[in-house]
Amino acid sequence: MRTKVLSLLVDNTSGVLSRVSGMFSRRGYNIDSLTVGVTQDPKYSRMTVVVTGDDKILSQIKNQLNKLEDVVQITELKDGESVCRELVLIKVKASPEERQQIISVANVYRANIVDVSPDSLMVEITGNTSKIHAFINLLDGFEIQELVRTGITGLTRGLYDDKTDNK
Repeated sequence: MRTKVLSLLVDNTSGVLSRVSGMFSRRGYNIDSLTVGVTQDPKYSRMTVVVTGDDKILSQIKNQLNKLEDVVQITELKDGESVCRELVLIKVKASPEERQQIISVANVYRANIVDVSPDSLMVEITGNTSKIHAFINLLDGFEIQELVRTGITGLTRGLYDDKTDNK
């Protein structure tokens, strides 16, 4: 099983998200992560979809997405050829004695403390998937009360802009 990150340029019209996610649902494919936002041109939105499967399934996913009228372009975001990031907010239970330990770990990972309450800290971290997993693993000795992830988003590096699947 392999994981692919697909960047879809789609028409910015109502129902596009439903049609794209419906294609996955109808065929029994799972979406590991999905982010959507308008681009510099308000006519288009960018969807970043993370999917896992064998080569046959991943190929079928790209082919089916290409058939959708709203999909203008599909770009695979490959390691080394693109920059992918994710934002995570983590609320960690923290006694006064534990606060400095959590802050020290956050500083090493360039994470930010964005909220402090009498019994917890909220940490914001942005980075690639491996950085996020490593940070969360270091919090293993602490009680994570809540965690929310935005999902992966990314763009190709300038050198690789011409390597896209256009319709």
